[in-house]
Amino acid sequence: MSTTRRADMFTEDGQPSDDDPREHGPRLGDERGTLVESLRKQRLTLELKCAGLDAAAMALRAVEPSTMSLLGLVRHLAEMERATFRRLMAGEDAPRLYTSPTNRDGDFDDAVADPAMVAQAWDAWRTEVAFAEKFVADAPNLDVTAIDALNQHGSGGGAMSLREILLGMIEEYARHMGHVDLLRERIDGRVGQ
Repeated sequence: MSTTRRADMFTEDGQPSDDDPREHGPRLGDERGTLVESLRKQRLTLELKCAGLDAAAMALRAVEPSTMSLLGLVRHLAEMERATFRRLMAGEDAPRLYTSPTNRDGDFDDAVADPAMVAQAWDAWRTEVAFAEKFVADAPNLDVTAIDALNQHGSGGGAMSLREILLGMIEEYARHMGHVDLLRERIDGRVGQ
């Protein structure tokens, strides 16, 4: 690996790529459009950072004792999308995907180098993202609320607006994209993007 590295792009020249789907989204949007676009870019970053990896690479752990892996993060983010949009905002009685009261870290701990598990994780994540996108698109405004009675989403045990939910999901993804950067670099030396 080179000793001089740019940690902001995978491109050779460090310039934005014409192929990068994050570079050509809407600009100067209203509040909803801006939040939706920001979350779209975070989601796309997850896909870009995991592109081209096999099951072994996706399941490679960070550093002991952590069980964090790219596969674990895909599973975790699918779980977060589901809990936030399907369960909290839409009020569906949807079971958890990978975690339970007795296996709180199953999204990470149970992620193993199995191609079928990787495919299932991506399918689950894409299903939950599609549900979330439709929910947001169909909402009359960002003031739609849900009650987070158990304070599982940082409400303090009260109402949360769709606006707060979108900001929270952007924060969740942004936090984990730093992890994704480090995991990808550990796998094959690729940095940034």
